Amino acid sequence: WAVLVAGALMGAGDVIAQQLVEQRGLRGHHYTRTLKMMAIGFCFGPIVGNWYRILDRLIPGNTKVVAVKKMVLDQGGFAPCFLGCFLAVTGAMNGLSVQDNWSKIQQDYMDALMTNYCIWPPVQIANFYFVPLQHRLAVVQCVAIVWNCYLSWKANR
Repeated sequence: WAVLVAGALMGAGDVIAQQLVEQRGLRGHHYTRTLKMMAIGFCFGPIVGNWYRILDRLIPGNTKVVAVKKMVLDQGGFAPCFLGCFLAVTGAMNGLSVQDNWSKIQQDYMDALMTNYCIWPPVQIANFYFVPLQHRLAVVQCVAIVWNCYLSWKANR
């Protein structure tokens, strides 16, 4: 289930990016790009879901201090790695050479990471403090519609 939802949300983010941000219109829509983004979502969705289980085992509990510790580990360790992998996989799926892909990652990574830090830390603190483990991925997926739109635009421009 998580695989399908993650893929659908990644695809939805791409559709929003193409239609609202890039204003391509239906005739200019790159459907293969949407399918590629969905495939990335299918692959990364289970990784994110498993990460929350691992994080809950590493730092058990749901106090405010625990929520902050989980957010720091999530945003200090997982998010930078996830973002680098996402940009690398997207570049490879878009047919970039290794050299061009590396150049694009160097161009986009820090900006994307700083944008990540504007969005995700408050979301994750609330998520880790208020939301039971079995519902955390759903919270992330709701916010991820906007985030996936940004990632799609960033990775495909």
